[in-house]
Amino acid sequence: MTLPLSLSPEVASAMEAGRPVVALESTIITHGMPRPRNVETARLVEAEIRAADAVPATIAVLDGMLHVGLTDAQLDALADSQNVAKLSRADLAVAIATGATGATTVAATMIAARLAGIEVFATGGIGGVHRGAESTFDISADLRELSETPVTVVAAGAKAILDLPKTWEVLETLGVPVIAYGQDTIPAFWSATSPYPAPLRLDRARDIAASHVMRGTLGVPGGQLVANPIPSQDEIAAEELAPVIEAAVGEARDQGISAKSVTPFLLTRIFEMTEGRSLEANVALVLNNARLAAGIAHEISVIRRESKATDDLSL
Repeated sequence: MTLPLSLSPEVASAMEAGRPVVALESTIITHGMPRPRNVETARLVEAEIRAADAVPATIAVLDGMLHVGLTDAQLDALADSQNVAKLSRADLAVAIATGATGATTVAATMIAARLAGIEVFATGGIGGVHRGAESTFDISADLRELSETPVTVVAAGAKAILDLPKTWEVLETLGVPVIAYGQDTIPAFWSATSPYPAPLRLDRARDIAASHVMRGTLGVPGGQLVANPIPSQDEIAAEELAPVIEAAVGEARDQGISAKSVTPFLLTRIFEMTEGRSLEANVALVLNNARLAAGIAHEISVIRRESKATDDLSL
């Protein structure tokens, strides 16, 4: 069966020329932010990547076609679509096979990036172990995807609405490198720091890129999570957010909200309770992650060229 995969002209040209490309998810457009802020942010993120001399590749399934790179018209149409599916590992193939339209989560975006040959992906925050998972077993597929798919994911840690200690423990069990960028603690999404020490710390995009390439050279499956802290001027302190998150989680539990509906509900309630500050912080951290991801993608391209030049000289 032929894979219905479509690369935008910009992405196809960049891939052919060996230029750095950064994958972007599309649930931020359909499920993460209200319109028109969702479209504005998507375009700001793409512009940030282009300004860093890389090419953005926003990924979505449109009428059964897996698109890697969206035109402005496609992005607008996706933002205006109603009841768009939220696609993860479990339902990506079904959506494509049945001609559906869906936005990709972290896991699905990683799969699509691998298929297209893209090695770096920028997002806001990854999914993880939900609070109360000891009884609900609600654990995001993002974690296993990180252990299986060779893509470096740049995020501001895991979403702060999750059970963060259990999320880091699962990633450790799965053998996923969690690399804090420029600090010794893992960031907590809207907050730059947390009580949780970083298993690994790297301070340069070049070192992160080299680690990505070396992981592939060693034949170790899976990718890396780069935990990039939100800029301090944009953060919301963890102690301020904690009671807000607890209240939102309690409301979700009382209303019986579960599965894929939990995260959008919690983000909406936290937006309302912080009077929009969480959304502003979310935009800032996504842009910050895009900048770092572009730098890492650029360094991977340099390392690949250097390696090829060395191999050519040895012939």
